[in-house]
Amino acid sequence: MKRKRKEGVFKLETQIRGGNGHPFGTLRGYNPAVGGEDRIYRALREALPILDGAIQKLIRLTGSFQVRCPDPAAEKRLRDFLRTVPCGRGQYGIDSFLSAYLDSLLTYGRSVGEMVLSGGRLAAVCWGDVTKVEIREGGSPMDIILWAPDDNGTLRAPPYQELLLFTTMNPEPGNPYGVSLLRGMPFLAEILLKIYNTVGVNWERAGNARYSVVYKPKEGLDPDMAREQGEQIARQWSRAMADGAEGTVRDFVAVGDVQISVIGAEGKILDSQVPVRQILEQLVARTGLPPFLLGLSWSATERMSTQQSDILTTELWALRRAVTPALERICRTWLRLEGFGCGVELEWDDISLQDLVEEARADLYHAQAEKIRKELQ
Repeated sequence: MKRKRKEGVFKLETQIRGGNGHPFGTLRGYNPAVGGEDRIYRALREALPILDGAIQKLIRLTGSFQVRCPDPAAEKRLRDFLRTVPCGRGQYGIDSFLSAYLDSLLTYGRSVGEMVLSGGRLAAVCWGDVTKVEIREGGSPMDIILWAPDDNGTLRAPPYQELLLFTTMNPEPGNPYGVSLLRGMPFLAEILLKIYNTVGVNWERAGNARYSVVYKPKEGLDPDMAREQGEQIARQWSRAMADGAEGTVRDFVAVGDVQISVIGAEGKILDSQVPVRQILEQLVARTGLPPFLLGLSWSATERMSTQQSDILTTELWALRRAVTPALERICRTWLRLEGFGCGVELEWDDISLQDLVEEARADLYHAQAEKIRKELQ
């Protein structure tokens, strides 16, 4: 890690998170464009709150972890470090880093982070904007090199690749960037947003009613007189429809054959419940979360079945397995720089998705059955 020493103070320098330079920094150098898919995935989360909520719930349900070391002193100091480590953007603690790391992993299919050294010690752990990082193969197919923009916006390979963290989710043979949780959703989301937009337009038109006033003069009436009466009716109608100074509503009184109707009142607004539910079922199924966790009440029962709990538990453990290597690298790096030669093991919190009362009742029934079995022997 490159460092600068000035008057006995070490200055932290990151490799993948540049400082805020000139607001028009693209004029000073080439800045690689962000991929189209990345922009679509971010737009999906902004346009559909249910997708943003699903990702946030998956992050919360993933939970936290504890570290175990053979050396008690190393374990205690490592826990203190993980609890207070700076992560940038005003965040502290490894849990903050883990939340942002998982957020990027679920949204884009990949995450990038960096271990920042100062004075030969691990001083901070931060995450980076993965949409601006390019992946290239190294000397062998097993090696990868991350390229990130510098302060001038030019792509370069940071010199200390061993301090960078990179994780992909479900990578494909021909795609080293991983697969986003939102892949396959843009087509369905476009239809859903079109329905929502149409409903809004229809309500804007139907809610703010437009009226058609038709005046039929009597036969034989002088044309000039008929035109004058029509103009008078139009003025009185406009005055009646306009609110008064205090928000009062005026009545409209007309004499003669005057027909008043609401424009478009005969039109029937299509029922959107069935298509919206069909599309939401596809989107929710991709997240692996039960619908009621996202506020969707599609059934009479609002409890999670054992099968749903098992499936969701496997999804959460898959996320944990994906980020465990990066977290272990952080712990091992800190131990080695602090002079500890012991290993480290991550112990994740238990995932409890079932009703604790039902689990306790089941344990009671098993204990009673075992007691009866022993008495009969």
